[in-house]
Amino acid sequence: MWLIRSKDKNALSDEELVLQYRQQGDKQAVGVLFNRYSHLVFGVCMKYLKDVDDSKDAVLQIFEKLYADLLKHDVQKFSYWVHRVAQNFCLMQLRSKQAAKNRADIYNRDEIAATTDFVTENTDQVYEKEKELVMLEEAIKTLNEEQRICIELFFLKEKCYNEITDLTGFDFKQVKSFIQNGKRNLRIYMEKNNHVKS
Repeated sequence: MWLIRSKDKNALSDEELVLQYRQQGDKQAVGVLFNRYSHLVFGVCMKYLKDVDDSKDAVLQIFEKLYADLLKHDVQKFSYWVHRVAQNFCLMQLRSKQAAKNRADIYNRDEIAATTDFVTENTDQVYEKEKELVMLEEAIKTLNEEQRICIELFFLKEKCYNEITDLTGFDFKQVKSFIQNGKRNLRIYMEKNNHVKS
């Protein structure tokens, strides 16, 4: 009987499998989707992460998240949707690595500056800059997903609008809008928190 049920599932369309999981909580349906699309997701991960082991780990994490994500999102075209999910996951991974690198670079630069004759003054500047960076990281987390991705690619990865369009699939106007609105929301957050802390 199990083999018959398994064959039946393999004959179902992506959308039918998604519906079966959403309505019945049938995890085998997600397993069939994994078999169909893990190679595609792996290819997307390799494109961004450039590392086989990191990409394999990413595939497993992405499909693990699908159990929750498929219940939250109305998925019309699974192949397109999972491609975007994989893209966004990889961009977030790159952002985390870049943010950690930026923090390390800033720390090293400030450590060198702190050894000058103006130790006290530089220490104060380093402290203020560190506070500002921490607040900026918190502010970025409050942005919606599209704004966050575009802001990080533009400022942290130093990508131009056209490159961001290629990486994300957003059109040029959307990228411009997400960056402008994201900058405005970051400024509002920073001003509000500076006001609260003062």
